[in-house]
Amino acid sequence: MPHMWYDQKPIIALAPMADMTDSPFCRICREVAGSGFVIFREMVSAEAIVRGNAKTLKMCEFEDVERPMVIQLFGANPETMAKAAKIVIDKFHPDGIDINMGCPVPKIAGKSLAGAALMKHQDKAVEIIKKIKAENLGVPLSIKTRLGWGSENDILEFAPKLEQAGADLITIHGRTKTQGYSGKANWEKIREVKKILSIPVIANGDINSPEDMQKCLELTGADGVMIGRSALGNPWIFTDRIPEKKELVGIILKHADLHLKRYGEKTINTFRKHLAYYFKGDRVFGIENLKEIKSRLVRVGSMNELKEILGELI
Repeated sequence: MPHMWYDQKPIIALAPMADMTDSPFCRICREVAGSGFVIFREMVSAEAIVRGNAKTLKMCEFEDVERPMVIQLFGANPETMAKAAKIVIDKFHPDGIDINMGCPVPKIAGKSLAGAALMKHQDKAVEIIKKIKAENLGVPLSIKTRLGWGSENDILEFAPKLEQAGADLITIHGRTKTQGYSGKANWEKIREVKKILSIPVIANGDINSPEDMQKCLELTGADGVMIGRSALGNPWIFTDRIPEKKELVGIILKHADLHLKRYGEKTINTFRKHLAYYFKGDRVFGIENLKEIKSRLVRVGSMNELKEILGELI
C-alpha cells in the first residue's frame, strides 16, 4: 500500500463528533494546528448516502486543506455499508473510511442496530468489514469502537475478530456503551487489547491536554491517541499553547465566517454551540465579566452582534 495516514507515529487524531466536526471546524483546527494530525469527520448514515440524500452527501464534502481526512460511516446492513463506502470514495476521495461501532446514543445503537450495537452483533460487524474490504477501495478501513456493551472485557474477544475480518486499524474509546461518557476511561484495558493485536490501535477517552496524550501513549502502548470533546472550542490542544485574547477572537470570527458561508447567512444560531465551548470553564483567562459575555454569546443573533461582543474583549 502507498503512504497511509497512519504511517507517522504517534498518530494524533481529531475524533468524529456528531454536529461538531464539520468542514468549518476542521478547517479551523488545521489553521491553528497545522497538518500533523488526522481528522475524522462527523459520522454519516450509510443508508442516506446510498439513497442519495443531498444533506448527507453535503456533510461528506471537504476542502483539500483538511487532509488527511477520514470519513466515518454508520449503519448495520453490510451491503449498504459497502455501497456507501464506495460512493464516498468515488465521489469525495477521502484518505480513509472509518466504521462507527461505538456510538451509544439510542437513535443509533437502538432499533437501527448500528454503532455500539455491533458489539453485541459481532457476526454482523465482521460481515460489514468483509463486504467493504471486498470493494478494494484503495484506502485504509478503520473501526471506532468501545470496550464493550456492558463489560469491559468484551473488547478482548471483539477486537481480534475485527482484525481477522480485515480492519486496518482500530480506535478504542476506553468506556463501555452502558457508561456512555460517564466515569473514567480505562486506558489499562486498551493496553491489554494492544498486546493481542498486530494492527495499529488508537486510544480514545479522557485525553484533555498534551500531557494526557503523552501519559496515555505511555500507559496503553497504543500507536496513537484520538482527542474528542477537549478539542471543541480549543483547536490549540494540538499545539500545546494557549491563545492570547486577540488570537482567540480572530479564530472565533473566522470560524463563524466559515460556518455562515457553508450553511447560510442566517445560521448564526447553530454556531452558538461552538461559542459555548470557546468560552468554557477555565479555558479563557483574564476576561472580566466573563459570565455576562457568555450569556450574551448564547443569544447572539447576527455576525455583527458577534463582532461587537468579541470586540469588547480586545
